Amino acid sequence: MIEISKKIAPPGPKPAQPQPDAVSSLDDRFKNLLGASAWSRLPKAIQRRFSKRLLGDASLAYQGRVTQMRMNPAGRALAFALRVIGAPLPFDRTSVGRSAVVTVTEDAATGGQFWIRQYGRAAGFPQMVGSSKRFAGPTGLEEYIGFGIGISLKLESTANGLYFVSDRYFLKLGQNRLPLPRWVCPGGLVVGHEELGGGQFRFTLELVHPLFGQLIWQDATFHDAEVIGSVPS
Repeated sequence: MIEISKKIAPPGPKPAQPQPDAVSSLDDRFKNLLGASAWSRLPKAIQRRFSKRLLGDASLAYQGRVTQMRMNPAGRALAFALRVIGAPLPFDRTSVGRSAVVTVTEDAATGGQFWIRQYGRAAGFPQMVGSSKRFAGPTGLEEYIGFGIGISLKLESTANGLYFVSDRYFLKLGQNRLPLPRWVCPGGLVVGHEELGGGQFRFTLELVHPLFGQLIWQDATFHDAEVIGSVPS
């Protein structure tokens, strides 16, 4: 059951409180992309998580812990090089065993979603990874990581999980989309959401290059989210 966070009201009028309808159960965007047959294969818990449309400034916050993190030398070099555009890939292996938080918020401007991932580290500030999922493009789903760089994604399902699979990397300049040559792309990206039961799920990220092999592998476990924020009155 989703618990709605409570705020301590100061003297005077009470501030707006999150309402039970801060999450709509009528969001079929992911279901429509995947198709009814493939959607029906998913565990009911995953169907529920990807059928929530947030209203107003409400967010869903999933809390968990990183359980595995592997990088080969090429993957480590890539992850550190990409820090100049906002560090879209995990880069610190000391995140293993430390807390992780994923926050999802609606992107009202594009009709998509903002995803913010926070990974604890042994020292220093946590790593923050921000992206925007938009229901657009040739595959119907794109992820933007900043500086105009985006990835067309395809959805796949199994009896235990939902997977976001990279289709094509591109650069968006104004209204123009420029497909990036495959030789400059980091390889095939697969992000998985696998059901563990008991309100928990497994998040996996794998990046594999055709020449350099598995660049990065990340594994984390999360539990079902709380709604934070409020909806318009």
